[in-house]
Amino acid sequence: MKELANKKDFIETVQMKGLTISLLASADSTEIIHHKLEPNTRWGLEPEEGWIALEYIFILSGELKLLTNDGFTIYKAGDSFYRGPVTEHYLFQSIGTAEFLYVTSQPVFHRYSQVSKDLVKLAISIEQKDGYTSDHCGRISKLSMLVGEQLALDSQQLLRLNMASFFHDIGKVKIPLNILLKPGELTEEEWMIMKSHSIYGRQLLEETKLPLLKNVGEIVEQHHERYDGKGYPYGLTSDDIKIEASIISVVDSFDAMTTDRPYHKAKSREEAISEIIRCRGTMYAPEVVDAFISIQTQMN
Repeated sequence: MKELANKKDFIETVQMKGLTISLLASADSTEIIHHKLEPNTRWGLEPEEGWIALEYIFILSGELKLLTNDGFTIYKAGDSFYRGPVTEHYLFQSIGTAEFLYVTSQPVFHRYSQVSKDLVKLAISIEQKDGYTSDHCGRISKLSMLVGEQLALDSQQLLRLNMASFFHDIGKVKIPLNILLKPGELTEEEWMIMKSHSIYGRQLLEETKLPLLKNVGEIVEQHHERYDGKGYPYGLTSDDIKIEASIISVVDSFDAMTTDRPYHKAKSREEAISEIIRCRGTMYAPEVVDAFISIQTQMN
């Protein structure tokens, strides 16, 4: 295991929050990729049209929890998982720090790593423009997944929710600083520009050309829609809004209300929850509000 963890053995390494991926070997279209997941980090496999690779995972250390229709399956050091090809969505979650080898019979690392690098650059850009956004996105991701699991979303939905919740504000990289950081109330014209960030977010994710992120982009675009149709950018209502976007909407509002910002003081948790309950069925999907309320004891 020590040799596998030695950085000099890696051909290339890419890091994102909670995840480090390193190419160990590549030959005849087969790649061996080392993954290190920080505690409670999620990683997934999804089917892709025309992709016929064998995909194999061998757990080196720690544990991975895999969501199944019957609950969860735990994979420990020495266990393996494979599909050839992948025909369903699989979402793994690390229990503590976990490391595993991922072997694929079709080359994927450089596409995988380039997209990771691009998204990291975008995330860093947001953090440099607005430090609140970076921490905010991490909190949104954590709470959104708790709500999604409470609603018994399937693996495909949870995989998309995991990505969309973290990158929901990524479109803000295209918003001018004088608007993004304005301490006072926005003018009508400025507000129209600010609202475009959800569309920009979808466009940025679609530009990656990866099927998962294209689907995630649609969720990002909808996360400011309202159950009663008074949201933006398209005024969608109730079931026309993806459940993942409805979850992010509730969690995003809660976090915004309970965080100090230049233009408002934070509300207490109790005040924020009361406001969310008050808007149940108008701004927010009722079932999402109910699930959010039910996970209060799991919030830090």
